[in-house]
Amino acid sequence: MDDPYWFGQIAAANALSDVYAMGGEPKTAMNLVAFPLKEMDLSILRQILEGGIEKMKEAGVVLVGGHSIEDSELKYGLSVTGFVHPKRVLLKGGLKSGDRLILTKPLGTGVINTAIKADMATPELTDRVTRLMATLNRDAALIMADFPVHACTDITGFGLLGHLAEMIIGSGFGIMLRAGDIPILPEAITFAGYGLLPAGAFKNKEFRQSMVECAPGMDSLMVDLFFDPQTSGGLLISIAEAHAARLLDSLINKGVTESRIIGEVVAGPGEKIFITQS
Repeated sequence: MDDPYWFGQIAAANALSDVYAMGGEPKTAMNLVAFPLKEMDLSILRQILEGGIEKMKEAGVVLVGGHSIEDSELKYGLSVTGFVHPKRVLLKGGLKSGDRLILTKPLGTGVINTAIKADMATPELTDRVTRLMATLNRDAALIMADFPVHACTDITGFGLLGHLAEMIIGSGFGIMLRAGDIPILPEAITFAGYGLLPAGAFKNKEFRQSMVECAPGMDSLMVDLFFDPQTSGGLLISIAEAHAARLLDSLINKGVTESRIIGEVVAGPGEKIFITQS
């Protein structure tokens, strides 16, 4: 992302997402900045901070300070503090057999960001993906708070399969995914076919491939997209089957329109992710 203002917006949304994924409400934040003073004009930093502040205002978060250093590489993020009742903290390891898995944002931002860097994405696509990454997971978190959710995480740098792997390690459970139900930005499929997969996707695949089993004839390109590292991706929610359809309807009806049920938690064999076509 070359636009400093949107860079700040996306970085802030990404940082706030961790609190939303745990069922919390972010309250305060501190800026964390590393900036190459000798290579970049301070106006760039000003725009980044403005973008972050606007996103914090949208989230109802108060900026209480920050830390900055001079560095050769630009870095910006937030240290966020939030509130959640101790009995309502959501962890990634609370899965139960039979749970349905709901994903609230489509995959593919890593591939499309690679296409943007290669100057292959249209302005319209760039704008859409930028706004998608800058969208807070606040609404999804507020909606799921009214349901008996068992576990939750946000999908970021490890990709969908990497974060699913974290959820089942040590649980004794497995995951059954239906590839056809997983929302993916259509342009990401096209660009991935051109070979525009980010390096992070291959690193994610190398690290977790042993935990993934695919149905015969599964398109390997789609599996690569499931490893695509996301920037400020959606929430992945695990909830009992009896409540899943109602939660999905509520998400869609209240504006989180690209939410989908993508699979389920199965009793075994443990620590395996099975992917079927549909």
